[in-house]
Amino acid sequence: MTRTLCLVGFLGLALTGCAEDPFRIRWTENPQEQVLYALDRVELNRFNGFDMIGRLRVVIEDPQTEGAWDFAVDRQGGGMVFLPPTALGLNSRAGIAAIPGTEYDEVVLAPADTLAYVLDAPVPITLGTVYVIRTRTGSDGFGRVCHFFGRVEPLEMDPVAGVVRFVQDTSPDCNNRSLVPPDD
Repeated sequence: MTRTLCLVGFLGLALTGCAEDPFRIRWTENPQEQVLYALDRVELNRFNGFDMIGRLRVVIEDPQTEGAWDFAVDRQGGGMVFLPPTALGLNSRAGIAAIPGTEYDEVVLAPADTLAYVLDAPVPITLGTVYVIRTRTGSDGFGRVCHFFGRVEPLEMDPVAGVVRFVQDTSPDCNNRSLVPPDD
């Protein structure tokens, strides 16, 4: 009898567990404000790049960073720009797609067209524009190599001081262009 109950209990657990996708990534939005400084500022060790996967500000000149970032900030032509790593001579697949005239919450899906992403040129920073970042390749929790997608919205910038304040968030779901968590 005990053996039968154990078998029934095991089968019940197995069947209820099978109804759920074990590879589904559950996450919650967590937009955070960040501040970056232009590459051309004279101070050393100012945060001038951002790692969307790790959600970290980085100093891209730091040898420990080793290209583990998705965009940098600089001043060009009297304004501020985002620079993907390839624009600075690094080998990377990180890209930036500008979505002008939108609010942060309105951008819920990253562009599917790979040509929408700028990989190797400066992208002007404009208030009132949301930027979708396709990260450099990275590994997810299952060891798959993939891109992650996130949103960046500039909140304030000062080209004279070389400073940009923005809000950002990144989906942890490998190769999923959705910028919002799945409905449960």
